[in-house]
Amino acid sequence: MSGFILLDKVAGETSFKALFPLKRVFCTKRVGHAGTLDLRASGLIIAATGRATRLLPYVEAKDKCYTFRLHLGYETDTLEWDGDVVEQGAALTVSRAALEAVLPQFTGDIDQVPPRYCAVKIDGRRASDWAERGKDFEMKPRRIHIESLKVVGEGGITEGCSGKEFATFDIECVCSKGTYVRALGRDIARALGTCGCVSQIRRHRIGKVSVESAVHGEDLTREHLKPVEQVLDFPVVKLDADQMAVIRKGNWIPWREPVEGAERQQGRGDDCERLVFAADANGNVLSVCRYEPGRICPKIYLGEDE
Repeated sequence: MSGFILLDKVAGETSFKALFPLKRVFCTKRVGHAGTLDLRASGLIIAATGRATRLLPYVEAKDKCYTFRLHLGYETDTLEWDGDVVEQGAALTVSRAALEAVLPQFTGDIDQVPPRYCAVKIDGRRASDWAERGKDFEMKPRRIHIESLKVVGEGGITEGCSGKEFATFDIECVCSKGTYVRALGRDIARALGTCGCVSQIRRHRIGKVSVESAVHGEDLTREHLKPVEQVLDFPVVKLDADQMAVIRKGNWIPWREPVEGAERQQGRGDDCERLVFAADANGNVLSVCRYEPGRICPKIYLGEDE
């Protein structure tokens, strides 16, 4: 069975472990997910089974929406609220207006240095593995895109803080793939003249898909499997049996009709390919194709083998 599953990951569970219910329910090891969430983060993971796993890069390219709590006054090794304190700053007076005044510095295309505790590979190993072993290494900046940042609350309390905070703010962030919310919190705090860390990271949305449509792993059933066209918004073209047979064999077909929506860029980072879903006469999506003026070319076949 191929398709997407929308999971609401709980904090304290790895993204890898969150996939275990899929393997059990769908009796397959062919599963994957788009966009790893930190162990302590919660929220939406879009997973896939079967041949739909080949579409995960297009899901991962979509913008994402997070909320997180920024703790001002101390910084930890993990950039989380309960890590080992590496810097304790003096108490300052930081107003909501002052925070909102620095947020525009972090919108648009920016360079971000990932946290030392992350999955970025350094000499073939995760940076977090080197950090846990006390190794000295350099994290290089990466270009990311922050679409928007806004303050949605202040003064919230998170239990278990390892340092002394003087203020907390809840922030909503819409950003590109590759963005580390923990690093964003660190950099915002530094722009305010202090240090900081984060807690309560939650991913609410990937593309147009909301966590409100997701299910917890323990409640997963086969009925939660979603057709690929409900998650990716590629235009759908219907083909007759002869046309689909040509596509199935890896050959292109002539196509003179305009395809509404195919001119749009299909997400950030996919070289502006004009992608469409090819469906059979019954509306079943069987292939992802590339639309070009005058023809449709096969890219990824999603149907079952004959």
